[in-house]
Amino acid sequence: MNYDDQVKNRVKRIEGQVRGLLKAMDEEKECRDVVNQMSAARNALDRAIALIVSRNLEECIRNEKESGQSSEDIVKEAVNLLVKSR
Repeated sequence: MNYDDQVKNRVKRIEGQVRGLLKAMDEEKECRDVVNQMSAARNALDRAIALIVSRNLEECIRNEKESGQSSEDIVKEAVNLLVKSR
């Protein structure tokens, strides 16, 4: 799968969030602030996962139509990836 700049930029933003989280911990910020940073990073990861899986699913279904394969297995795999990510 080709990971375009949009996906890579999302991951870079998540990387920045995690660095900010570590900085907040080093500065002994309040628990609430640290947990909020963690939650934001987790939500950003969840959105990135959904984007990657949906793009891959779309690509696989296009390829499936060209080759005549069943899309049912492809959809099941995509759902399993999303469930596994949670």
